[in-house]
Amino acid sequence: MTSVQRRHLVTLGMFIIDEFTFLDDIKNHAGRTADPQIGGGGTYATIGARMWLSPNQLGMIVDRGNDFPPDIQEKLDSYGQDMWLYRDHESRGTTRARNIYKGEERGFEYLTPRIRLTPKDLQNTKLDRPSLIHFICSPTRAGAIISEVDAIQGWKPITVYEPIPDRCIPEELPALISVLPSISILSPNADEALSLLSITEPVSKAVVEEAASRFLELGVGEEGSGSVVIRSGHLGAYIATRKRGGKWIDAYWGVGNTDKVIDVTGAGNSFLGGLAAGLLLAQDDIYRAAMYGSVSASYIIEQQGLPNLTRQYSENGGVTELWNGDSPTRRLGELERKITGTNNS
Repeated sequence: MTSVQRRHLVTLGMFIIDEFTFLDDIKNHAGRTADPQIGGGGTYATIGARMWLSPNQLGMIVDRGNDFPPDIQEKLDSYGQDMWLYRDHESRGTTRARNIYKGEERGFEYLTPRIRLTPKDLQNTKLDRPSLIHFICSPTRAGAIISEVDAIQGWKPITVYEPIPDRCIPEELPALISVLPSISILSPNADEALSLLSITEPVSKAVVEEAASRFLELGVGEEGSGSVVIRSGHLGAYIATRKRGGKWIDAYWGVGNTDKVIDVTGAGNSFLGGLAAGLLLAQDDIYRAAMYGSVSASYIIEQQGLPNLTRQYSENGGVTELWNGDSPTRRLGELERKITGTNNS
């Protein structure tokens, strides 16, 4: 009997159809439209990893309601049908949410009931027992997810946890501390990290480094193996481990390239998807893996919504995948040269 190859990355993030409301002059939102878009942090994480890995190495559950748009179906399948596990719901609509913009402020609200995913949803499917699992939720719910993982015999995945933004508050810190020993990679963004730790200083590299150090002290990962990744927008990402210390990884579109930034929605999620792929391709070197994440995020912020995937076919039958007309491998080499001064890609 042939064994089924495990997926490298599966996310428990939900698939969402995003709708948009603008509370001020739409000309202040150049490049954005009010049309529904593919959304959900898990979706963006999966696409961030897809830039580096083949569809059969990834996975995400997509709950399709009775209103699932054909153009969204076509867009998802353009990235590779095998990466999606579709579940149909004839009696309800697809999960939808509204993004509310006013100047630089963004609000978010669900328009339909959520269908939350847990590790049990993966059992006995093609997504069963991946090597790495990614989830976005409150610290309390993270504890429940870890309990389900622990209950599945013979499965010890790398766990990549993004605390959900509206629960990154000081009151959630005790619940977070209780789950940290089971988290391989903890990754809030800078504002979320400071809020959890009740740090009121403005975001700066020094303050981000302090926050990462405190999370390590609070017990991320078992036996000293955990990492903290604080995503900090144009400043880049700070990666901290007990064994190797901390290091900043530049944003691909960082300081001096703000004209390339159209919409940052999903950038942090896609960064973590790219990082997850990088852990496989860089033999668990989390610092180099973060470079993959930086490149993945660079494609997300160049437009509203997901980037376009096209393919170039050579005379000898080879296929090159291009994202927004550019090669992730080329960008990775460019970023690495900037950070390390080497020519390796």
